[in-house]
Amino acid sequence: MKQFFIFYSVFLFSFFGFSQSTINGKLETSGGKLISGASVTIRVINTNNIINYSISNNKGEFFIRINDKTEKLQLKIRSMGYKTVVKTIENKTQTLNFTLEEEITELKEVVVKSFPISRKGDTLNYFVRSFSKQEDRTIADVLNNMPGIEVLENGKILYQGKPINKYYIEGLDLLEGKYNLANKNLPYKEVVKVQVLENHQPIKMLDSLVYSDKAAINIKLKNSYTVTGLAEVGSGLSPFLWDANITPMLFSKKKQILSSYQTNNTGNDVALQLKALTIEDLIEQFERNDEKQDWLSIQKIQTPNFSKKRWLDNNIHLITSNYLQKLKNNYELRFNVSYINDYKKQNGYTNTQFFTTKDTIFLNEKKQNQLYVNVLETNLTFQKNTENNYFKNSIKFQGFWDSQQGDILLNNNNINQSLSNKYFKLSNNFKTLFSLGKQIASVNSYIGLYKTPQSLTVNPGQFNDLLNDGNIYNKVVQNIALNTFYTSNSLSFTKGWKRFSFSPKVGFQFEKQNLESAILTSENTSQNFENNLDWRRTKIDFILKTQYKKDKWRMELKTPINFHNYELKDTPLQKSHNLNRLTFEPRFSMNYDITNYWRINSSINLNNRFGRINQVYYNYILVNYRKIQNIDTPLPETQNISYSSLIGYRNPVKALFLNLTYTKTITDKNLLYKTQILDNGSINFNAIEKDNIKITHNFSAKGSKYMSSLKTNMTISTNYSLQDFEQILNSETVDISNKNWTFKGKLDIDINDWLNTEFINSFQFSYSQIQEQKNQTITQQFHNFNLNIYPKENQYFSLKTEFIKNNLFSDATKNLFTDLVYRYTLKKKNIDFEFQWNNIFDTKKYKTVNVDNYSYIESNFTLRPRQLLFKIRFSL
Repeated sequence: MKQFFIFYSVFLFSFFGFSQSTINGKLETSGGKLISGASVTIRVINTNNIINYSISNNKGEFFIRINDKTEKLQLKIRSMGYKTVVKTIENKTQTLNFTLEEEITELKEVVVKSFPISRKGDTLNYFVRSFSKQEDRTIADVLNNMPGIEVLENGKILYQGKPINKYYIEGLDLLEGKYNLANKNLPYKEVVKVQVLENHQPIKMLDSLVYSDKAAINIKLKNSYTVTGLAEVGSGLSPFLWDANITPMLFSKKKQILSSYQTNNTGNDVALQLKALTIEDLIEQFERNDEKQDWLSIQKIQTPNFSKKRWLDNNIHLITSNYLQKLKNNYELRFNVSYINDYKKQNGYTNTQFFTTKDTIFLNEKKQNQLYVNVLETNLTFQKNTENNYFKNSIKFQGFWDSQQGDILLNNNNINQSLSNKYFKLSNNFKTLFSLGKQIASVNSYIGLYKTPQSLTVNPGQFNDLLNDGNIYNKVVQNIALNTFYTSNSLSFTKGWKRFSFSPKVGFQFEKQNLESAILTSENTSQNFENNLDWRRTKIDFILKTQYKKDKWRMELKTPINFHNYELKDTPLQKSHNLNRLTFEPRFSMNYDITNYWRINSSINLNNRFGRINQVYYNYILVNYRKIQNIDTPLPETQNISYSSLIGYRNPVKALFLNLTYTKTITDKNLLYKTQILDNGSINFNAIEKDNIKITHNFSAKGSKYMSSLKTNMTISTNYSLQDFEQILNSETVDISNKNWTFKGKLDIDINDWLNTEFINSFQFSYSQIQEQKNQTITQQFHNFNLNIYPKENQYFSLKTEFIKNNLFSDATKNLFTDLVYRYTLKKKNIDFEFQWNNIFDTKKYKTVNVDNYSYIESNFTLRPRQLLFKIRFSL
């Protein structure tokens, strides 16, 4: 800890220890009229090098911070209707007031050049016309071309490397975290600009009191009343293929509707459009532990880490409807419903090497899997979000009727697996804010009921020594039933005082769970492999959140004091465990805008985590056909100390965005997990009580630049991570080190009006070491080259290539994928006729590697064959 504070002090000093001066003042006319909107720039004398600038506010005031050692500087003031002022000043902190002389300006014929990005306050405006290309169809396509914004493969949007916290369409939140549905289907031609709302506070009552360092996206449409959408239908061969999508949309000031039916068997995973992606949704899922969890599994094949359309063998149907209506008194009613039916097939084999300090164990499995997904979700929300009042109540239901079948050939022996993994959730979430005197009160209440019935059948039976006295038997069945009641309630107040805001909060959480599990064998042995575990978790917390905001500074200190109580009891096994802990978990974060372009962020955080019910049970559970575990230990306790620092640069005028991030996490654990690898590759997993430490370092850097004069968009990034920790392998405690490097680059060039090229490159290196035994470095390369040709205004031709090279521990592999696309557009009717020829060279197999704590898993995956597809697409 002492080393950290020394490092932290040096870090801050390095940023604030340099000489810094400020220039401020006021602009007015000789009659005392205040002048707003005037540009005030500071330059190096006799150069065009602008050090910093400011725009005068509605009070005529300007403020400029200078980080430069030059003794003399040039100050220049320009405003339409007034004479330009140029003055040489000393580089020191001073106040300069100016009286501008009015001047009649005769406007000559000029050529106006619009900037692709503009900024006003905390809002960046990306003009869609500047970033769209002829082949683009939806707003997601255009977002990929915008510097500073990144759209991941699952649809999640990042701004400056961080997930957004809201996605609005005309200021309304129709889809909450499931914004990928709109992003993938909203025609970009209906959008005039994409707004990035920096430091966005979603609750309007808290906007001036509680700052946020997260950004939001707001889609600005061309028309105040918009009826649009997307419709397409396609068919093809090898085997018979189909792809259909009809997604109508309506957006007005008081109503928004988005409905969709999509189906295909072409490898397009449209289920990703219904995943919650905002950071708030993910944090809430973690706190409540209400996301579907599969206790049991069949042995799957490691899926390739490139485009799903090349390997996903699917048959999916998606239907959803989303409706938002603004009511009287600023209330909103929103209803979201969706259903997914999907059938997936996986074929391939895996070669697994388990590394121990004394030996290496090899395992070869040929696998054929069938995955069935049936999901129904509903959400009814009634809310009001104004500057004077906030109210929101959501009732949600989730139902999963999933099942899986798997066949494995292991050493010429067939193993059949059958899994039923259902899950049901019903919840109500209530939150309201209201004024109470000179402060704001907040009441939160969440209640949830979850049910998890799951069953795994394996034929023939496994773990003969443990489950059947060493005798071979026909079948083993693992049944699990988990029932959960969870509630979280809190009361908080927010009060502003000068530049501070104080938010004391008291909260109460209670969780009651019952786990019933049993292993049944075809021999009906007398051994008992049952769990009947009652779990109760109570948490009482008091949190004081203090925020400070002044000029370029924003600081936040959280000082939570938490009381945790855990009661575990399995009466038939006569096992129990009680735990009481009082924890103090402070978090401090600091944001500082060095200039209008440069900013830094730094934070330190201490938190305590305790185990879930799936980490403590006293009898065996068969997790999959070759993994069985019991965790008859005290409750896992984990303490994390995290340090994080970020340097960011954003210049919308030059369309240049940079960020550099370093994170270090020290994790103290009370349990050390034991992995016993048997000769046949089966794993017996449990834990012992022993303090141990895990240290994680992560470094990332990214830069993106749009050069409008060259019509070029460039992005480069890198990531490095290192983990050091202990684990017990075959009764021996070993030190494990994992290292991963990633380098990525993207270059998008419009060579001329009819030719565009795109290069995407990625290099990944993975390395692990157990004790002194160094394992081979795994190298993976991904290279994409896309050539887009527009022979005529209504025609588009594309050649897409993807080259993948892997240096694995058994051999090196190379794969080349090539696709052709031709599109003909009827401009007047806005109809596309599109022909796709995918995987021209009919690449059928792909090898990928997954490196974990003690093994290399090489997966050989059967890919989609060569396929031809014809589509008709039009905007609604």
